This record gives sequence, C-alpha cells and structure tokens, in this order.
Amino acid sequence: MADATSKGLTCPACSFTVPVPEGARLVTCPSCQQRLFVQGDRGVRRWQLRRVVTRDEAQQTVLNFFNGMNKAGDLKRKAEIKELFLMYLPFWRVLAHVAGWRLGRVRKDKDSTKPIEVEVLEEMQWNDAAVDVSEFGVNRVPMAGKNFEPFDQDRLSAEGMIFEATESSTEAAAEAAAYFQQTARSRKSLSSTYLERFHLLRERLSLVYYPLWVARYQYRNRSYQVVVDGVNNKILYGKAPGNILYRAGALVLGMAVGNLLLVHGTAFAAQVLFYASDNSDNDAFAILLIPPVLGLLAIAQGYRSFRYGEEVEQIDREARKAVKKGEGFSWTSLLSDGINLNQEVKKWLE
Repeated sequence: MADATSKGLTCPACSFTVPVPEGARLVTCPSCQQRLFVQGDRGVRRWQLRRVVTRDEAQQTVLNFFNGMNKAGDLKRKAEIKELFLMYLPFWRVLAHVAGWRLGRVRKDKDSTKPIEVEVLEEMQWNDAAVDVSEFGVNRVPMAGKNFEPFDQDRLSAEGMIFEATESSTEAAAEAAAYFQQTARSRKSLSSTYLERFHLLRERLSLVYYPLWVARYQYRNRSYQVVVDGVNNKILYGKAPGNILYRAGALVLGMAVGNLLLVHGTAFAAQVLFYASDNSDNDAFAILLIPPVLGLLAIAQGYRSFRYGEEVEQIDREARKAVKKGEGFSWTSLLSDGINLNQEVKKWLE
C-alpha cells in the first residue's frame, strides 16, 4: 500500500521535516511539538460557472463586433475567423461584510466645516484573474447574482481548456482588502479625516472558473483577438484595425472644438465675469478656467483618437481591473499629449 504522506514540508519554528498525512489539516512537528495548520491552494473552495453561450452564438457576437465607425470599413467583409475555442479561466473571488467608521469634517458652507461621523456596514465582493491575462485582456468578470456550481474538472476538460491558478491567494486577499477600504471611503467624501477603522467580517476566499470564448481572426495578414463572455454573450475584450477616415475626422473635430472653446469660450467667460464684477465672490473668477480646460480636453481627445486609433482596443467596463487609488484623470498625461501633438505638427510642417 502506498504511503499517502507528504514528507517535503518544513516546520517554520525549527526547520524540521514534517510528515503530513493526506487530507490532514492539523499536524504536529515531531521535533518541537509545534502544532501547525495546513492549507494550500487546493484547500481553497473552487467553483465554476456553467457555460450558457454556444459556439454559434459566440461567433455571431464576434461578427457583430466587426461593426463600428472607428473600425476599418471593410473589416466585416475581409476578416476571417481562424479559430474559436472555449477556455475556463480561474478568478479569485472574495466576499466580505465591511464594517467601520470615519471621523472627520465636511464643508458646511463656503467658509466653514462641521464634524461628521460616517458609518459603513455593507457586503462587498471583489474578483481578479488568478493567472496572467495580458494575452486575453480580461482582468475581471461579472459574477454578481450568478449560480455557482462545485468545480468539476473532468466536465470542464471535456468542453475546453482549463487554466490553473498561478497568482498567490495571499496577494489576492490583500488586494481585495485594499479595494474594500477604498470603496468604503468613496461612500462619503470628507474635507479632512481624523480617524478611520475598517474591519472585514465573514471574509470568504474562493476560486471560480469562468467560461470565455476566444476568437482569433486575420485581416490583411494581421492577427487579432476577441474574447466573448461565455455566460452573458458580450464582448469583454477585443482588438480591431482602425478607420483612417474616422481618425482624421476625430483629429479635425477635436482641434476645431478645442480652439473654439479656447478662444471664443474664454472671451465669453471674460465678458460674463466683467458684467458680474460687482459681485464680491472671488470664486467667480474660476469661470475663466472652464473654457480652456474643456478646450484642452477636446484637443487631447481628438489627438488620442488619431494617434492611437490605428488599432482599436475595446474593453468592457466589467472586465477592467478594479480601480486603484491614483488612477483617473492626470494633468501630466494631458500635458504630455499636448507636447506630443505639438511635435508631430512640427514634423508635418517640415
């Protein structure tokens, strides 16, 4: 009879090799008698979601993806789907009740603030890919309200490819905790914060295998990829060649609207401010900043559509990685776009 005992585990207290019988969760080190709790990735609860979308439905969704003003006009006629296969990607999923409070101040009127205590008690969930998804572009999947089934490897293997988790469960739990705290803070904006405490209650970590259809197609001897949600039948991620006419039109429109706001918009704001000069409110001067900011945003958006529109990348909102602190609008990014635009215009003039 084979010995169903693992002998390669090391005691963290004395570094002695500890035998672990198969299925045991509590073991004792023979050397120092330290009691140890055994848990690995296989000990994490694993679930799966039933595939709902058929191959034909997924193919039709990919064909619909070829439509769009910003994509090559002949894409639907000349694109050729080379392969379409089903895969099951693992995603870490964390559920928890977030309880806590924040003490701080909020604005009462223009010149004063008042103290406030904000309580948080809410059930939240988070999920993130448990493998490297740089090839597929799907960092999250919609799991709310889904019916989970126990993981059946034989059944899923008969349907498609199965990827095993490679990302650490410890890192996933830490990232989920940071996301929960950030979400709790966003429930109420405070002018200043004195104290805050958050606790995760009934935290549950699991691994969910999610069905995704992957289509790879060729257009003018170039390869592209589209990922279709195997449960909801929608595009989660896709790439396509851009439309040169759309790119040029976006640039011209962005420049026209941006310059209109910068020149005429600023002049109009100055007139409004001049006729309202009797008003002692100094905040009225902020109105002068609105047209230039909107103008710069219009120019930057037009430039980005032209500069990066050669290849269209479509990512569903629910497939993007959970937002982290510091992401979003950046004045540095806007200035960088302006500098790049100026340099390219000089090249064209030369």
